[in-house]
Amino acid sequence: MTWLTSDLPGTGGAYKATPTDFQVEEIPLYPCSGKGEHLYLWIEKEGISTHELLNQLKKGLRIKDREIGYAGLKDANAKTRQMISVPAACRKQLEQLYLRKSKILQTQRHGNKLRLGHLAGNRFTIILRDTHPEAEQRAIAILKKLEQHGVPNRFGEQRYGALGNSAILGRLLLQEKYSAFCRELLGDPKQIRNSDWQAAATAYRHNDLNACLQSLPKRMRDEQRLVRTLLDGKGHRPAVMSIQRNLLRLYLSAYQAQLFDDLLGQRLPNLGQLHNGDIAYKHDNGACFHIENASLEQPRADRLEISPTAPLFGFKVMQASGQPGIAEQLLLRENGLTLESWRLERGLAMPGERRPLRVPLFQPSAAQTDSGLKLTFSLPKGSYATSVLLEIMK
Repeated sequence: MTWLTSDLPGTGGAYKATPTDFQVEEIPLYPCSGKGEHLYLWIEKEGISTHELLNQLKKGLRIKDREIGYAGLKDANAKTRQMISVPAACRKQLEQLYLRKSKILQTQRHGNKLRLGHLAGNRFTIILRDTHPEAEQRAIAILKKLEQHGVPNRFGEQRYGALGNSAILGRLLLQEKYSAFCRELLGDPKQIRNSDWQAAATAYRHNDLNACLQSLPKRMRDEQRLVRTLLDGKGHRPAVMSIQRNLLRLYLSAYQAQLFDDLLGQRLPNLGQLHNGDIAYKHDNGACFHIENASLEQPRADRLEISPTAPLFGFKVMQASGQPGIAEQLLLRENGLTLESWRLERGLAMPGERRPLRVPLFQPSAAQTDSGLKLTFSLPKGSYATSVLLEIMK
């Protein structure tokens, strides 16, 4: 792997030895008004995903999915604090609400439901264990360079799923290879640790659909629905399309992420270098614009006011020109795609967007403690702490 800080040695080590070694706290986009039809819950959770938390709230408060709002998804194997909105009419029910592995720290009323992306960023506190004896000095030097030049805006490992194959599923869906999609979704038995899931995947690969269905863990409802559809003789395409649309879109977005990461890797270690034809991103407001004279705009990039972008490919994404545009079109051709490939039917069309190749790093620090090397820093929304950890740990 190519690093932005390839001239600086890493710390080595490991993270997430325990959920409390990896702590994340949302930075709200706006304060609550104190009045309105929605109740914002500031919730701390540990060892469960945001989706599991939302499901507990839905059942405990007897409300529908569409009545719950959240700004972002938080890691399951971590201690996290995030805001969730529910109807204000649920306030009395909160007194009797039991939440597993989570607790409500504070409640406030507000006028609108919380929406995905309604956060400024996230603050991280992370412990690295078993690091190099000079880890503190090494981490400080790396953080200083990242603060000056920005953090590579790679996607985190969680974007690619438990088996790391979400992007493969997205590609197979785009290519309409539905039989291969089903096989990939059930998984490779050699990579699966859960014994029931492993048995189900093995049965599927032996064409024993009944045994596969009986072995699948109860929580794997989409996989169960897919296998039932196949048992009904409806074929692989209807089986794939029986899966929830939001999950299929998650696979498509994972493939977008993989292609983005490929383009990012091509530009390392000079992620702040502009080229004629680039589309630049303004970090203060998220607006994008074409670069016609790179040398004229480079000072703004040197100050981390703007950054070059790469696409999350989609049917109407802004297209770069010049050398950056050539690289983007070449990657599409190598994958047998065009922008129109993303114009799918039935709620799966992906319009695409531009994403900056780097992001600012705020308030970074590193200190050796009895528990290990303690790192603290903040990142804008949509960016991953693992991008910082990759540079630090190498």
